[in-house]
Amino acid sequence: MTGHDRAKDPVRDRPDLSKEITEAADRLDEARSTGVPTAPVRDLLPPGDLAAAYAVQHLTTGRRLAAGRRVTGWKVGLTSAAVQRQLGVESPDFGALFDDTAFCDGAQVPFGAVLQPRAEVEVALVLGADLPHRHSTVADLVRATAFALPAIEVVGSRVRDWDISLVDTVADNASSGVYVLGARPVALDALDLRTAGAVLERRGEPVSVGAGAACLGHPLNAALWLAGTLAALGRPLRAGDTVLTGALGPVVDVAPGDVVEARIEGLGSVRAAFAANPEGEDA
Repeated sequence: MTGHDRAKDPVRDRPDLSKEITEAADRLDEARSTGVPTAPVRDLLPPGDLAAAYAVQHLTTGRRLAAGRRVTGWKVGLTSAAVQRQLGVESPDFGALFDDTAFCDGAQVPFGAVLQPRAEVEVALVLGADLPHRHSTVADLVRATAFALPAIEVVGSRVRDWDISLVDTVADNASSGVYVLGARPVALDALDLRTAGAVLERRGEPVSVGAGAACLGHPLNAALWLAGTLAALGRPLRAGDTVLTGALGPVVDVAPGDVVEARIEGLGSVRAAFAANPEGEDA
């Protein structure tokens, strides 16, 4: 992560909860490594303590970096008004994207790569310049964005049965799993992302429809929120980062053997298959 060492350290800032934060991170990391979902971690942290939850996320991210992973960008979650109401929140959350969770259009996602997977259709922005300001404008964002791509985010939960609160999903890296990017870049001046329609098909059947306006009113709103939030934390968005701006329609369960394809008006399509068994035979 660029600037990870210089960023504010939420773990160090919560010495009163160092044991609990470490235990929650251990629980989530064990679920990731064993493939066995864990109990919720909210019982380890003060109720509704998002600072503690982000400290857990920061700790697990640091461990993945130490193991040789690389942060390739960030995802914005909880961009749907309906989901915000469900969890009783008024703002999105965020998580890190890693090099080993990125897949290209048409790729096969390995069996078990994501626990309890669910797919979403999203707009991905790839930055060509830094966004270091705590209050970036939409003009700053448009100027900094090199291009947009259609994306499928496959969210997952290390928490058993998706029994999550806001604290659980934040601690669990915003329920991040893997992401699949289209391969045809499109400049923002060729798009109207607010009105762009989107559809997600599973095995050829439409299972989720939506539009850019479902993502905080406009996908650029989600990216601006992320830019300001990360800049305030001392780890701003950088050139080369990929930003997953949030779901354009309802999330969809996926299973081994499924094939999903997302299409976004003006951006084109992106497709992913899910291996049918642990040996990775064709889906």
